[in-house]
Amino acid sequence: MRVGVSGAAGQMGRTVCAAVENDPDLELVAAVDRNSAGQAISGIEIRTDLRAFADAGCEVVVDFTVADAARTTLPWLAMHGIHAVVGTTGFTAEDLALFESTFGGDAKEVGGPNCLIAPNFAISAVLMMRFAEMAAPWFDTAEVIELHHNRKVDAPSGTAVKTIERMAAARDTDFKEDPTEIEIYPGARGGVGPRGIRAHAIRMEGMVAHQEVILGAQGQTITIRQDSYDRSSFMPGVVLACKKIRMHPGLVLSLDPYLD
Repeated sequence: MRVGVSGAAGQMGRTVCAAVENDPDLELVAAVDRNSAGQAISGIEIRTDLRAFADAGCEVVVDFTVADAARTTLPWLAMHGIHAVVGTTGFTAEDLALFESTFGGDAKEVGGPNCLIAPNFAISAVLMMRFAEMAAPWFDTAEVIELHHNRKVDAPSGTAVKTIERMAAARDTDFKEDPTEIEIYPGARGGVGPRGIRAHAIRMEGMVAHQEVILGAQGQTITIRQDSYDRSSFMPGVVLACKKIRMHPGLVLSLDPYLD
């Protein structure tokens, strides 16, 4: 399968390029990065224009950029019949509605371009979200702590948001209200998501991507933790998505269906 990478000069982009090159079923044919004209990666010149993907005959493009850039890239890929595997986060509900209409708006259409937007491509992270979803109905309180490198621009992370949404959907009632009456430092108790689940975001040098889900009931707690120590942890999921995206029509917002 002929693969292009958007954001190819970034740390994630370079890791994706290497993973594609190392897989016998994939071929890296195009690299685009709007800030790195004239450079090369894996012997391919990095271009700044999206036309590079069409010129190279890409069947799928992997996008690890920022939301502002992806808002332009994804509709362009759909218009040109190219599948998109997206690890970029920070999209709004309006963005997702647009992507849903542009990628196989009619999900019954055979052979149309498809799009996967996943908050996390690490298999361990997918399992962590599933375990948290399973545990959510059985506890009275729940909080999510996500920890990332200090170059991440959005908070809480896409993985934390998706985890909280899935936990909230698994319940019929809200978690117990927070008893805190005074915050010495405003924001110390984090942000409040659906069903009263609180999210805490940490940005720190030395981190890559980590998350804890802590749930409590009388006399007991359970902690579900996932750690990605290196960006290579995301690559098996990215490679799998490139290979299977033809089989998942329209817009998909989680790697789960690709794992059956």
